[in-house]
Amino acid sequence: MNRKTLLSTLWVFVTINYLYCDLIGLMDSSLLKQYLKGSVEGMEINENFLLAAGILMEIPISMILLSRILKDKPNAVANLVAAFIKTSVMALTLFLGKPTIYYLFFATIEISTTVFILVYVIGWLKEINALKLSVS
Repeated sequence: MNRKTLLSTLWVFVTINYLYCDLIGLMDSSLLKQYLKGSVEGMEINENFLLAAGILMEIPISMILLSRILKDKPNAVANLVAAFIKTSVMALTLFLGKPTIYYLFFATIEISTTVFILVYVIGWLKEINALKLSVS
């Protein structure tokens, strides 16, 4: 499997995990009651919060496509930035409130996947830079 296909596939995998974790959260009656009241664990769920959440979810969704169409170096850089952002955000969410057992399960998978993307892309960038030096 080529790098672009692998990265795109990893973004599909992690995006489905993000979405399914959110879906399961809506099945949690204690959380659902908070969502319906507009505040979850003390966080107000308003238009600004939902816009920020939408932007954060657009990152992995966009990476599914961008991983396939960008040229190598911009592709690697975009994957690096996206994986860093998503890993950081997921790690930070573990310290907001008391995470449920199912959230910890999904967060472990999501963080592991984005850390793998980070490590994989760092190796790819080293190869790209080495090729550039050998051509020069």
